[in-house]
Amino acid sequence: MQLTIHQIDAFTNELFKGNYAAVIDLDNWLDNELMLKIGAENNVSETAFTCRQTDGSFAIRWFSPLMEIDFCGHATLAAAFVLCEQYNLSQIRFQADAVGQLMINKNDDGSFAMTFPKQAPFVTTEIPSELFAGLSIQPVKVLKNKQAYFAIYESEQDILNLKTDSNLLKTLAPLDVVATAPSAKYDFISRYFWPANGGDEDYVTGSIHTGLAPYWAQQLVKKTLSAYQASSRGGHMQCEVSEHSVTLTGYAVRYMQGTIYL
Repeated sequence: MQLTIHQIDAFTNELFKGNYAAVIDLDNWLDNELMLKIGAENNVSETAFTCRQTDGSFAIRWFSPLMEIDFCGHATLAAAFVLCEQYNLSQIRFQADAVGQLMINKNDDGSFAMTFPKQAPFVTTEIPSELFAGLSIQPVKVLKNKQAYFAIYESEQDILNLKTDSNLLKTLAPLDVVATAPSAKYDFISRYFWPANGGDEDYVTGSIHTGLAPYWAQQLVKKTLSAYQASSRGGHMQCEVSEHSVTLTGYAVRYMQGTIYL
């Protein structure tokens, strides 16, 4: 069996920036164990598998090198890039078990607008000591949603200077950690650490912006925000917050197309 594989840089319009994802469009689902092995072999932060449905939508699943995950924004953007090109579409409707329906529209300028369920963080009094011990700079407050702990800082320089202890943050599983602060150039910046579920630091994380954008929309009293994830590769997106959803808009570029031999 041969499968076509695409590698796409997401949340960027430049090669070698943003976050890379692998995309494999299938006629029928593979065995779960095989998809896990492919995700590990690809060794990118996520591999997205898609499968076209009879109603014209696409089922989508995401695999990190370690496990299947519930939701991945940048690999969804990468998949939309591939499928719009492959099927000559300007709109993609994805179906995912954990997050339901995801609508992706390709804009005239080549960017993609992705509407996701809002996952705003909430105040929590149950903050593990390992979280504070795993961060070199202490946050001013900590929030939480079903994906991660939100370490809130006052200064973007704190985000840039922050160091982490992955062994300690790994004990927070199944939750990851996002550090965020307001920014002079953007509305807010962030960094995302996920040693329990994929790797030490993710380059650009679309899914966590469904929580970051609502938080900063409330803090800054804005519905449209500019966001930058300050990883070593860096990635930028526009965020629009509505009552029940968050729309993330970003670009993607192709790095590679190849063949997997099974």
